[in-house]
Amino acid sequence: MAESTGKEHRIYKYLIILVIVTAINALLARFAYLAWPDAPGVSALYFAVAFMIPFTLWFGVWGAMAAYAGCIIGAGLGTVPFGVNLYWSLADLWQVLIPLVAFKQFHADISLKSKRDFFIFLVFGWLLNNLVGAIWGSTMLAVGGVSAWSDVLSTLGVWFVGNLIVTIVITTLLLKYATRYIVKWNIDVKKYWF
Repeated sequence: MAESTGKEHRIYKYLIILVIVTAINALLARFAYLAWPDAPGVSALYFAVAFMIPFTLWFGVWGAMAAYAGCIIGAGLGTVPFGVNLYWSLADLWQVLIPLVAFKQFHADISLKSKRDFFIFLVFGWLLNNLVGAIWGSTMLAVGGVSAWSDVLSTLGVWFVGNLIVTIVITTLLLKYATRYIVKWNIDVKKYWF
C-alpha cells in the first residue's frame, strides 16, 4: 500500500510538472512566432526549444510530452491546420527526444560537468536534434500543403540556424546552472518516466 501511494504521489507530481511545462512551452512558442515569424508556425528565433530541451532532460518523457503539446498549442494553433499540426509538431518531439536518449544511453551528466558531457550535448542536443527538427518541420509544412515545396530549404535554414543560436546560449546556461536546483528539489527524472 505504501509503495503504491509513493508511486501515485510521483505521478501527481509529474502531471503537475507536465501541465506547467506545457503552458511555459506554449507561451514561449506563441511569443517567438508572433515576434519573429518566418513561415506558418515557424519562428526565426524559437526560444521555446531552448527551454524544451532542458525540461526534457530534467523531467524525462514528461518534458517530451510537454514539448509536443506546447508546440501544438503555441506554435501550431491558428497558424497550421489542425491535422497538419498533429504531425508537424512532432518536430519539437524529435528535438527533445534525441538528446534525452543520448544522455541516457551514454550516461552523460546533464549539468555538463565534463568535456564529454558537453560534447554529447553539442552532437545530440544542439546539432543533430535541431537538424532533424528543422528537416521534419519544414518538410511537413510542404507535405501538408501549408507552404510550397520551393520554400522547404529556406524554412529549414531559418529554423535550423535560429534554433542553433538560442540552444547554444540558453540551453547551455540552463543545464549548467539550473540543473543543480532541479536535482536538489528532487523533481528530476532519473530514467525516462521516474
